[in-house]
Amino acid sequence: MLAPKTHTCEALSLSLPQPSSPPPEPVNILFRRRQLLSATASTISFNFTVPFTTSLSMSEPVASAGGLFQMPPPRLINRYFLVRAGESEFESMGVINTNPVEKTSVDSGLSERGKKQSIKSAFDLKEMGACDKGCWIWSAITQRAYQTAEIIASVNGVTRSYIVPEYSFLDARGLGAFEGKKLEYVSEVYASDGISPNIKPPPINDGTPNESVADVFVRVTQLMSILETQYSGDTVIIVSPDSDNLTILQAGLIGLDLRRHRELSFAPGEVRFVDPNDIPVYKQPASAIYKCSKNPPNCN
Repeated sequence: MLAPKTHTCEALSLSLPQPSSPPPEPVNILFRRRQLLSATASTISFNFTVPFTTSLSMSEPVASAGGLFQMPPPRLINRYFLVRAGESEFESMGVINTNPVEKTSVDSGLSERGKKQSIKSAFDLKEMGACDKGCWIWSAITQRAYQTAEIIASVNGVTRSYIVPEYSFLDARGLGAFEGKKLEYVSEVYASDGISPNIKPPPINDGTPNESVADVFVRVTQLMSILETQYSGDTVIIVSPDSDNLTILQAGLIGLDLRRHRELSFAPGEVRFVDPNDIPVYKQPASAIYKCSKNPPNCN
């Protein structure tokens, strides 16, 4: 199973260079986040027709996707580690903050506790040998995620040229009208997630997206499509500012009902290796193995 890696880090006082802000988003990108996801959403399909139960039986619906990358995938070309960024200043104050306008603000950066969590993440990865043969660090440009990526790079001897800023696919899940409210309100979002992956949080007009599980699934599936196309046999560390990106991605990879993604929750600073043994064995569809050559379409 994908169990969290735990050990005591005695080097929390390590002297590291001050994390710098991520590079600004290019102004010539033609497709903004909502336009891009709308354009690609038609390539993703979901199968949630089986009634939901709380049982762990294999009869439950699982994540499925079409297009360039299939969930669960037949195989993974690269090796992956999933990392949730350390606690942010907003999180330390117990406030929900998912508006992308705020993602590069100082308050979206790491709190003092978040810095320690990120240092521990970096040493966890070092102990796991994540970058022994080189690695790429794909991080959201959200301040806390990018700062975490810089700490990981410093501890693991990775140059900044191997940190790849991700401008939209790894944004924290937009929680709509819950923006600015106490973190306790997140429980209402997860209650809806358990009913259907298509339920969105209530909307708000301040620019904060209100994303369902299915919306996030589109984003992380497109991210994996890029990574599996761009690299071959490499190690990729994915750094997300929140837990939901990672739990929904992990649920998709292992074939877990997306309504249960919360069961895979990541704590701030937590690291997990994507174990290929947890990905279901790929089975060809009947159409790929059943041949009819005598009298199509009457093949009985």
